[in-house]
Amino acid sequence: MQREIFITGTNIITPLGFDVATNIQNIENKISGILLHDDKKFSENPFFGAMVNDEELDVAFGKISSSSEFTRLEKMMILALHPIVKTIPNQKTAFLLSTTKGNITELSNTNALPESAYLQNLAKKIATFFNFKTEPIVISNACVSGILAVATAKRLIEANLYDYAYVIAGDEFSEFVFSGFSSFQALSDKPCKPYDSSRNGLNLGEATAAVYITSDKNLAKKGDVKIIGDGAINDANHISGPSRTGEGLVRSIESAFKESGIQASQIDYISAHGTATIYNDEMEAIAFNRLGMKNVPLNSLKGFYGHTLGASGLLETVIGIESARKNRLFVSLGFDQIGVSESVNIIAENQDFDIKYFLKTASGFGGCNTAVIFEKI
Repeated sequence: MQREIFITGTNIITPLGFDVATNIQNIENKISGILLHDDKKFSENPFFGAMVNDEELDVAFGKISSSSEFTRLEKMMILALHPIVKTIPNQKTAFLLSTTKGNITELSNTNALPESAYLQNLAKKIATFFNFKTEPIVISNACVSGILAVATAKRLIEANLYDYAYVIAGDEFSEFVFSGFSSFQALSDKPCKPYDSSRNGLNLGEATAAVYITSDKNLAKKGDVKIIGDGAINDANHISGPSRTGEGLVRSIESAFKESGIQASQIDYISAHGTATIYNDEMEAIAFNRLGMKNVPLNSLKGFYGHTLGASGLLETVIGIESARKNRLFVSLGFDQIGVSESVNIIAENQDFDIKYFLKTASGFGGCNTAVIFEKI
């Protein structure tokens, strides 16, 4: 018999707050973390992005550690994970770290390649802080990394390799990433507008998110979620452009449905990727229509957080869990008028709505796609 897998603990560190409750309050009030910045380190011209306040970060981190050996990203990761690590992890507890670029900012401080820039060293440093007994597992697969880490943890537990897993995901706002997206001409000169007719690109953001995953049903309480299906398909379409037909995303969702045993008609809410780029949003709309889900309420949280890269999938999963727990659909901030060729049901206002099953999707560079289905218990 296949093991049941639950998410029973969550936390996030974002520009909108250093815990889940504060983030939800700001989302309810339609407050975005995307602001206009004037920082010559990133750009000669002012730009829109979502960044964590450094002073607030240092104050919060100082309450749990006096050490000065941690990078900015490491502080954010430790802060996200700290409230949900209740006991000393044992040999049956997995630790997964998800990131796209890790400590990439460390490369700007030296002519040599620093040890901290290696993702495995980042993972080991966080694991050591919390006394994890098992070898850390790094998931780095472009922008699906955060949600792929959830799917990976689920599969490891199903295979009886572990009974529990902590997953941490994070990326920070960096000159490297900013210049990369600028070269693609993918950055918007205003707050991003996912699925909107006037969208013209994404904003970058930064965040960390953490979840506790367990096979122990006794730890699951009312309002928690069960992970009931997942799929990850690479369509190998282009190094940076998504499939025009949504093939990889369609197949990922179909795989998740097959495992979950539920139908598309049973999905109450979709937490989509929604980067606000022309081709990503179009691809997703096509994929959801192909699967008969054009009427399912759907949002993108990029209007609140920007694109947080490897953190996005896990950050948005945590907010999705709160949506289900509260039976509340959160607005897709920035959306005014449909701007994709296929009809989709974008959430235009916060509203009460019964949610039992929700779908989280993500798509990224290189043609990667991941879908995970959750059931509220």
